[in-house]
Amino acid sequence: MADNTIEESDYYPDKDDLEWGYEEGVEWGLVFPEANGEYQSPINLNSREARYDPTLLQVRLSPNYVVCRDSEVINDGHTVRILLRSKSVVTGGPLPREHEYELHEVRFHWGRENQRGSEHTVNFKAFPMELHLIHWNTTLYSSIDEALGKMNGILIIALFVQGKTKIIPCFNPNTLLPDPLLRDYWVYEGSLTMPPCSENVTWILYRYPLTVSQIQIEEFRRLRSHVKGAELPEGSDGLLGDNFRPTQPLSDRIIRAAFQ
Repeated sequence: MADNTIEESDYYPDKDDLEWGYEEGVEWGLVFPEANGEYQSPINLNSREARYDPTLLQVRLSPNYVVCRDSEVINDGHTVRILLRSKSVVTGGPLPREHEYELHEVRFHWGRENQRGSEHTVNFKAFPMELHLIHWNTTLYSSIDEALGKMNGILIIALFVQGKTKIIPCFNPNTLLPDPLLRDYWVYEGSLTMPPCSENVTWILYRYPLTVSQIQIEEFRRLRSHVKGAELPEGSDGLLGDNFRPTQPLSDRIIRAAFQ
């Protein structure tokens, strides 16, 4: 990422994985029943309705991220994923005491225009991009697959991305955290935003967005969702973008805020 380029992997989803997409009218719940759940993500974060919870700051959210140069960047036809090979963990904040969550991968969601792209919205405002740091609970489970859908199994730290002038070297997870004090964030319980949409996911969303150059964002918009030369569905230009799920009903969930 530091040289403003993104390498596309030779890996693309199997046929079974292509039974879902972001096209209008596609119903994920017909193939993935968990997508019909009551506590789905993403949601709109209404800052006025969020409940300030000072207990979130009693034990500070503490990421112990290490620099990982041995990482793999994959375009899976739905999104861009960075798989990390070194062990980075996070503890504290809203997480269960003495539980450790390991960073498994980083995922990106973006729009074809700057007016849209993030999955979550803040007071109905969308950002050009949203970045997800996906963790799993190594204290309770032996693998991320085992942790999916389980109580306290998955943690996703999400950051909104705004186009400006800063370039992010993505191999260092620490540079993805905009607030050195790690205290201005919202917390709620939701789900994965991609199939199978498993619930019991703890979401931490930072209040302040990251900034990247417009050139960086345009690099994402040039990525393709299909192998070059493949026959495209009617009406598709083959470009990867607008890969965000619409916001879901909040239902009876409470959004907590670590700030006033």
